Amino acid sequence: MRIRRLIALSAGALLTPLGVAACTSEGPGSKTECQASGCTITFDRGVNAKASMLGVEAELVAVNGNLVTLKVAGQEVSVPAGETQPADGMNVSVQEVTPDQVVVKIATGIQTN
Repeated sequence: MRIRRLIALSAGALLTPLGVAACTSEGPGSKTECQASGCTITFDRGVNAKASMLGVEAELVAVNGNLVTLKVAGQEVSVPAGETQPADGMNVSVQEVTPDQVVVKIATGIQTN
């Protein structure tokens, strides 16, 4: 798991000096918008929603009210809406939970100026 984090951090470190502002991708049941500091993932509810960001896999496992369970880099983490929890060296924040989607921010810890 540390290897995945190193890959993510290395990818972020490589992107930062190149001036890459952001990238957007879509996967099964998800849309991901990334910058070097992290990614915002919008998961669709009711489907097998997964996303890949900077070499790290993220998956929406369950939603129970405002409690969201995710699997990030193979580590399961439960995060209440509006809060942040650590997962494999990254910070996972649930920004929004609606009947149709869940919006999550996963911060890499890389600071950009």
